[in-house]
Amino acid sequence: MSSPVRCPLCSSSQHYPLPVAGKGYHRCLACELVWLDEGDHLDEAAEKAVYDGHDNRVDDPGYRRFLMRAFGEVLARVSPPARGLDFGCGPGPALVAMGREAGYEMAGYDKFYADEPELLTRQYDFITSTEVVEHLAEPRTVLDGLWARLNPGGVLVLQTQRVLGDERFKTWRYRHDPTHIVFFAEASFRALAACWQAEVAFPHADVAVFTKP
Repeated sequence: MSSPVRCPLCSSSQHYPLPVAGKGYHRCLACELVWLDEGDHLDEAAEKAVYDGHDNRVDDPGYRRFLMRAFGEVLARVSPPARGLDFGCGPGPALVAMGREAGYEMAGYDKFYADEPELLTRQYDFITSTEVVEHLAEPRTVLDGLWARLNPGGVLVLQTQRVLGDERFKTWRYRHDPTHIVFFAEASFRALAACWQAEVAFPHADVAVFTKP
């Protein structure tokens, strides 16, 4: 007998199907996460090809304004000099540049564009991850790993659009990106905070900020 399908964030086996456009989505009854069946994921080569088509330049003012929704929360909570990591920095590590310009010691990690595993063994005062968590096949494993790298009192800032109702999900533009395979609700982040015994705040519709005790 095969093992029951479990939520990749909270491990609950209580979920229901949410089929859309011929793809197999599930929604967790415990934490409200939505995730896509593994069989509908792109392979790594096809996934990277999508990212290669993005035009996120370090000096693009519009891109920097977009990133300020996350980075502004760092500026408000952590004084420089402090050590930070941008997880999933992409080929145009604008947030890394913004951090250095503000006086922080910044590093950027990305499995496709800046694969330096030693960066994931160091401790940080803050970690940012913008438009990344929706691409994670194993979000809990990755996020637990990042949480372990935070110093006490540090902040983890995640920027991703949050899923609302099931009917809205079916017509949601954010779902159309083939590299988006997991979608967080506010309840998903609150469940994660409870597991970490952390505080979580939602300063923007697409930003969650966790503070480590």
